[in-house]
Amino acid sequence: MRFTRVTLFFIAFIITLGFYQLTRHFLADVEPQIFQATEEVLVDIAHLLAESVEKDVARGELRADDLRETFSEAHKRRFKAEIFEHVKSRIGINVYLTDREGMVIFDSDGGKREGQDFSSKRDVALTMAGSYGARSSRDDDKDPTSSILYVAAPVGDPESPHGVLTVFKPQADVLPLVKERRRIIYTACGLIGGGVLFLIGAVFLWLFHPIGKITDYANAVERGERPMKPKIGIGREVNTLAKALDSMRDALEGRQYAERYIQTLTHEMKSPLAAIRGAAELLDEEMPPETRQRFLNNIIEETARSERLINRLLELSAIESRTSLEKPEDLDFNTILQAAIDQAKAHAEIARVSLDITMPDQPVRIRGDAFILRAAILNLLENAIDFSPKGSSIRIDLQAVEGLVTLSIRDHGPGIPDYARERIFDRFYSLRHHTVGRKGTGLGLTLVKEAAELHGGTIRLEAPEDGGTLAILTLAAS
Repeated sequence: MRFTRVTLFFIAFIITLGFYQLTRHFLADVEPQIFQATEEVLVDIAHLLAESVEKDVARGELRADDLRETFSEAHKRRFKAEIFEHVKSRIGINVYLTDREGMVIFDSDGGKREGQDFSSKRDVALTMAGSYGARSSRDDDKDPTSSILYVAAPVGDPESPHGVLTVFKPQADVLPLVKERRRIIYTACGLIGGGVLFLIGAVFLWLFHPIGKITDYANAVERGERPMKPKIGIGREVNTLAKALDSMRDALEGRQYAERYIQTLTHEMKSPLAAIRGAAELLDEEMPPETRQRFLNNIIEETARSERLINRLLELSAIESRTSLEKPEDLDFNTILQAAIDQAKAHAEIARVSLDITMPDQPVRIRGDAFILRAAILNLLENAIDFSPKGSSIRIDLQAVEGLVTLSIRDHGPGIPDYARERIFDRFYSLRHHTVGRKGTGLGLTLVKEAAELHGGTIRLEAPEDGGTLAILTLAAS
């Protein structure tokens, strides 16, 4: 996954860099192209005006007052010309005219250049030499926006002109067009580049986010957890992969499950079977009646122990073989708890332990499997009874608060030693019972833990300050 992410990062980086370079190229061409188009128009205007004043200049009869009035009135005009998204409202062109010596004889810009010697100006000098004359100069050397574009045309014969007519226009007049073109380029490249990156991100999420879920699912299975098969959308490939992993998990778990239980059952059954066989062989010998009765009691106890072990294994196998509840039902937890209590009462009476029960009057609704929940509660009750001293009571409290169902079972036994807290839910790990002086099957709390996880709940054991053990089973209410 890391290699894939790095690869996608580099792809996105290359695309971003490409769009950046493309945007820079477009932006670099915007200003020159607009200025070239403006200059091309100014060339036409310069030649048209030069032709209109050619005869007057040749005769020395230039009507400067008429020209000045014409430009003055034109500059006063206000209009609204929408050029693409730029609105033009006034004329921005001016003209000055020089004689053969380069002296300015007319300036439409208030006459402020008239009488000055422009023979050294590039536009005038090149035009008088028979070449194309143009220049761009700043009015203020410190202000880049004060540049003015000058385009000249010869008045009369280009080889020997009577003078030079120069049309000039502030470049600031076309800067709005430059800015607008740049905005369009930024927007277009941003939208296209953003769309491409969004598409890459969408592909990444569509393909690799489900793979990440499948990876988490596989890691959870490896840790021994019981996760649900993840919901990964409609992608055919990833769904096929998820189904294959789920099927492989079921197959491997089934094989490992059978092997593990055969091994553990064989190991756990060795001791009671050996005890039964030894006691049975000794019964054939002559012995006092009390000794014979003791051996018979051993056979009965070991047989009962074997039966409990097999029953617990069957119950646990029915739960552990499931990855989820197949057909959860809407249940009344009060009814399930009462059924487990009724089943444990005989055990409690034999152990001389009383059960103190507190349940809500109204039904407590949950969704789950009634058999599994009853088995889990029964194991908690039997565990509390086995570790409770004679004459003590077990407190059973059921509450439903803020969408959670909490069952608390409190005994007054010796509690859980510190060394056992880490392993108390491990399979076949058991402590010696307080009343009977022997160990249990080591499967009861394991079954409770599996049942709680199967229902999306938790089980924890706490040590109250005044002794004993508090078991708290928490499930989600429906």
